[in-house]
Amino acid sequence: MTAPSSLSATDAMLKRRHRKEKRFRLYGLLALIFALTMLVVLLVSIVAKGSGAFMTTQIKLDITLDRQVLDPESTGSIEAYRYAPVQKLAQHSLKKRFPAVQERRDLLELYALISRSSSLAIQNAAIDHHEQPNQTVTLWLQTSSAVDAYVRHGSTGHLTQQQQHWVDVLKQKGEIRTTFNRNFFTNADSRDPTIAGILGSFMGSLLTVFACMLISMPIGVAAAVYLQEFAPKNRFTDLIEVNINNLAAVPSIVFGLLGLSIFLTFFGMPRSAPLVGGCTLAMLVLPTIIIATRNALKAVPSTIRDAARALGATEVQVLLHHTLPLALPGIMTGTILSIARALGETAPLLMIGMVAFVADVPTSLLDPATTLPVQIYLWSDNPESGFVEKTSGCIVLLLGLLCLLNFAAAAVRTRFEIKW
Repeated sequence: MTAPSSLSATDAMLKRRHRKEKRFRLYGLLALIFALTMLVVLLVSIVAKGSGAFMTTQIKLDITLDRQVLDPESTGSIEAYRYAPVQKLAQHSLKKRFPAVQERRDLLELYALISRSSSLAIQNAAIDHHEQPNQTVTLWLQTSSAVDAYVRHGSTGHLTQQQQHWVDVLKQKGEIRTTFNRNFFTNADSRDPTIAGILGSFMGSLLTVFACMLISMPIGVAAAVYLQEFAPKNRFTDLIEVNINNLAAVPSIVFGLLGLSIFLTFFGMPRSAPLVGGCTLAMLVLPTIIIATRNALKAVPSTIRDAARALGATEVQVLLHHTLPLALPGIMTGTILSIARALGETAPLLMIGMVAFVADVPTSLLDPATTLPVQIYLWSDNPESGFVEKTSGCIVLLLGLLCLLNFAAAAVRTRFEIKW
């Protein structure tokens, strides 16, 4: 009687264990499904809002290039066209389109249908036809952000009933269209959401990351090589290793404060420059590069080093001809991930002044600049509704760049990794 009862107790215990294991697996699966669902919802919402940043609304107008407006003194100089009040030409065209509008208040509402950025297109057309005065040309001009929101989303919050009527009339005549927004990719930042773009912040990110890698990669790899291959194992080197691991977990804003006190206050380097941003981010990613390089060097079997030494190679030859080439995939992976982290950082750059409004595209490491994450921060803080889509569109592009860098790191790891 004892044996059967003990067996039944064992079976019952095993069944309970199996049920617990199934529940544990189910909890893990539910957690994974929940996390993926939240990720999909987040990405879909961002893409849905950001897709509008890639489109814009334009209005078709017949512009008469009146010489009395463009060159009242008849100088024939192109410089006169550059400073002419070309916006008046668009206003005259709108007034001809709606001749019943006579009151000053109504005229101001009518003129508000087009963006101030349309002046550039009219100016370029006037310069192209400066030898043919008083000619009439047909142009597609940028509408205001309120008209753009009304045409593409049906938002009427910033348009009067009269303005909505005018827009509807133009739509019925086929004189309003939605097209690809090239300004978003070719312009720098602007106070006007219809012409604000990411080119300035994109170039700022490239220059900042370039300066960061130019400083951090040689120093990080050299430090890792020394600590792993040449440094004696004692308490001092152990202390250095512990501090490097601790620095990798320090909040990024601390490095921003350090960059502010060292590079701006002590060395007097130019504020908002990519060089200062690169130096600050170099301190941030340096521990990551050192740790990744050391792990890559550790993964190389010691037998390869011993075999090279047995054949008469010096320590430097062992390092340069054998250890480093074999550890290169791991080093490249750590470097690419460090670039991704530097590209997505915001807090350190805010501390060194790269949050300023920059309307020009930077061309050197010393020009005032901002970066994509900081541009997102600036646009998200802008109360004008036209910047909502710009913010989401910039987030979509930044996420795309980060995904590409992570895919590149995985591809490098898969392509060049050696299985020992």
